Amino acid sequence: MTFNSLLLLVSLLPHLTFTARANVGIVNGKEAKPHSRPYMVSVQTMNQHMCGGFLISKRFVMTAAHCRNNSHILTVVLGAHDLENANEKSVRINVDSYYPHPRYNSESYHNDILLLKLKKEAQLNNNIKVISIPEKEGDIEADSVCSIAGWGLLETNGSRSNHLMETDVKVMNNKKCESKWGKKHFSASLMMCVYGDGGSCTGDSGGPLVCGDTAVGVTSFGDRYMCNSPEHPEVYTKISAYLPWINSTIHS
Repeated sequence: MTFNSLLLLVSLLPHLTFTARANVGIVNGKEAKPHSRPYMVSVQTMNQHMCGGFLISKRFVMTAAHCRNNSHILTVVLGAHDLENANEKSVRINVDSYYPHPRYNSESYHNDILLLKLKKEAQLNNNIKVISIPEKEGDIEADSVCSIAGWGLLETNGSRSNHLMETDVKVMNNKKCESKWGKKHFSASLMMCVYGDGGSCTGDSGGPLVCGDTAVGVTSFGDRYMCNSPEHPEVYTKISAYLPWINSTIHS
């Protein structure tokens, strides 16, 4: 396969290593202003960052389905900027229930979306806030300027950033993305692509693609060998395609 996921701790995911690559940190980005993205979540296993995520309600975090397998017990860290700063007053909450999309395919990464129900409600403050998701199904106009953020690798096979990094990206035309990935890997109705000088890398999986004040995509996969590849642009699960499932899961 020519694609990989954007995970950080690949060694903890042996079933993914032959199909996916891990993406950590943001390539060609800059450090985010501390707590300027209060919806950002570090999804962790054994107290180590593995994926990004984002808070969509007081009890639910959205991330990528490939960020977990059946053996993983995950926790989430809210309100963080520097993951190594013990004085930052970030909050760790255990996960109560896991809701991967019922049609998630671990080989094709179709329906790569996961809801995490927290053991307790998040206490919202200046550093911990909910981000909106779309209210109806629809595509984002090509060439719209959006943004991504994460604690993943700063370059292919490089080091990870403990500080939250960010960069702007542009939404790619669906047909152009389909031509680069092929219909087997890219579904225009369920996915979207971005391009730009900066992009996601290992460890950024599960983080949000944000357009305006709304999370419209979930970081899913990219080129197996190169972060921010011009030939195989990064692919995001299109949140608006899953609104009935999201709403029924949250309100059940």
